[in-house]
Amino acid sequence: MNDWAPIAKEYDPLKAGSIDGTDEEPHDRAIWRAMLARYVPNKGVTGDPHLTLFVARLNLQTTEEKLKEVFSRYGDIRKIRLVRDLVTGFSKGYAFIEYKEERALLKAHRDANRLVIDQHEIFVDFELERTLKGWIPRRLGGGFGGKKESGQLRFGGRDRPFRKPINLPTMKNDFFGEGSAEKRNWSREGTRDWRTRDRDHERSREKRWPERERSWAWGESERERDSKEDRSRGRERKDRDRKDRDRDRSRERDTKKQRDDDKHR
Repeated sequence: MNDWAPIAKEYDPLKAGSIDGTDEEPHDRAIWRAMLARYVPNKGVTGDPHLTLFVARLNLQTTEEKLKEVFSRYGDIRKIRLVRDLVTGFSKGYAFIEYKEERALLKAHRDANRLVIDQHEIFVDFELERTLKGWIPRRLGGGFGGKKESGQLRFGGRDRPFRKPINLPTMKNDFFGEGSAEKRNWSREGTRDWRTRDRDHERSREKRWPERERSWAWGESERERDSKEDRSRGRERKDRDRKDRDRDRSRERDTKKQRDDDKHR
C-alpha cells in the first residue's frame, strides 16, 4: 500500500485489467494476449515523446488544421500527426501533438482534456508508447481504454485510474488479543468506527423497545395485526365478487324471462 498510486508508473497488463490493481489471475483473453505479447515501439516515430500529447475521441471529420487552431492557443506546436487509415485515408479518431516547450505541453494537458471539438468531447493525455515502460497497445489487449460492454475495461490511466484497495482486518480471535501482532495491528480509526457502530446499534434498539412493548400490551404483534387485516380485506373482496356475480345472474334471468314473455305474446 505504501507504493500504491492511482496512475500506473509501469505498465502491467494484469494490473491494468483490475479495478484496483490487485488481480492475480487474468479475467479475459485480451489480458492473456497482452501478457504474451512482445511489443516493440514503432521506431519510425520521430519527435520528443516527453513533449508529445495523445489526443483521442476525435470527430472523424476533424482535420489537422482544426487541431492546430485549437491547440496552438496553449503554445507553439512543432508537429501534428493525425493517424489515418493506410487504405482509405480516413481519420482513425486520434492524433499526436508535439509542442516546443514543456510549459505549453503541461498547460494543454491540464486544460484541453474534455474539450469539445466538432461536437465531440476529446480525451487528452501524455504519450505513453515511448514513455511508459512495458506499454502494450489496445490492439494487443493492453492500453488504458475499453468499454464495459466489451468486457475489456482497463484501469490505471488518466481516464480511469485505479481505485484504492480495501484492506479488511482479520477478525478471528482478535477481540481477545490473540493472533499475531500483524493481525492485531488495527488502526485507531477502525476501532473507533467499530465502537461507534455498536453504540448506534444499541441506541436504535432502545428506541425500538417501547414500540415493541406497546404492541405486546395489545396482545398481538405488528405482523399478526397486518396478517389479520390482509385476511379481512380478502374476505371483503370475495364477498363483493360474490354479490356482483349474483347480481349479474339475476339480470340474465330477468332478461331471459322478458324475452320468453314477448315471444308468447
